[in-house]
Amino acid sequence: MSSEPLTALPVQHLFSAHLDIGTPSYVRNGPAGTKIIVAITGGTITGQRINGTIVPNSGGDWVSVGADGSMRIDVRFTILTDDDATIYVSYLGVLQGRRAIAAPLFETGAEQYAWLNASQGIGLGNSNEHGVDYEFYLID
Repeated sequence: MSSEPLTALPVQHLFSAHLDIGTPSYVRNGPAGTKIIVAITGGTITGQRINGTIVPNSGGDWVSVGADGSMRIDVRFTILTDDDATIYVSYLGVLQGRRAIAAPLFETGAEQYAWLNASQGIGLGNSNEHGVDYEFYLID
């Protein structure tokens, strides 16, 4: 390994995702700040290697808002691929305004996607009135 620090990460595009979301619920002023719980009600996955839909109500986003206003996300959902495989996606990350930065991991028992089980992803997302749109990448 080189002694020089990286200035860019080697990545390949994995898929684009649109997450449909439900109405949030709130737990305000808890011991760890405020929690915002948002159901993921569906969505679409499109990419060169993976295409499918998000299984309706298979997950959600648990947002933690700290006393300093910082926001962290904890997201989970399941993909049903066009070839009938299931892929569980989970990630932690941060919100900076409407922008999300995430570090997804993947789990599947489908042989054709087994390579995902040993892959680390990076996700960049933006929320809007229609849900959240992400671009997911794999670190090479």
